[in-house]
Amino acid sequence: MAYPGYGAAPGGYPGAQQDPLYGYFSGVAGQDGQISADELQRCLTQSGIAGSYKPFSMDTCRLMISMLDRDMSGTMGFNEFKELCQILNGWKSTFASYDRDRSGTVEGPELQHAITSMGYNLSPQAMNVIMKRNSTNGRIAFDDFMSVCIRLRALTDQFRRRDTSQSGQAMFQYDDFIQVTMSL
Repeated sequence: MAYPGYGAAPGGYPGAQQDPLYGYFSGVAGQDGQISADELQRCLTQSGIAGSYKPFSMDTCRLMISMLDRDMSGTMGFNEFKELCQILNGWKSTFASYDRDRSGTVEGPELQHAITSMGYNLSPQAMNVIMKRNSTNGRIAFDDFMSVCIRLRALTDQFRRRDTSQSGQAMFQYDDFIQVTMSL
């Protein structure tokens, strides 16, 4: 089973105040230095990370936080935000390379190629489920594409933690399965 590679987990980030992203982050973060889903939505809109595409929905912002929420706080610190921006920029580039007509959408075959290029090896049946859940008239918009990428990454991460032998099989207890799937 193919798994995509990921960067190292965030640690301390010296000099955060000099980072251009820190201005966007600190502009919406409260005194606790954390941002919620609605604050993330504002931050990503202000930073222009969505580019010419529509701003991210609240659902997608919640998914972004859950993908990197290692302490299960429901919020995101600056290091997590910085990691998120790097991930989003990669996915944005992938989306743009398959959105050849610059319509802000990709069709099923383009989505399949994009997902494959990110290292996921999904069956036609799995791709069909993704298309049915996320497309409008057979097209996936940028926000929905990001939602698909977040879910694939988060579910793969959770599966990978349980697939200790790297065999493509994992054991889940029912409650564990519910927690994993309902967090997305």
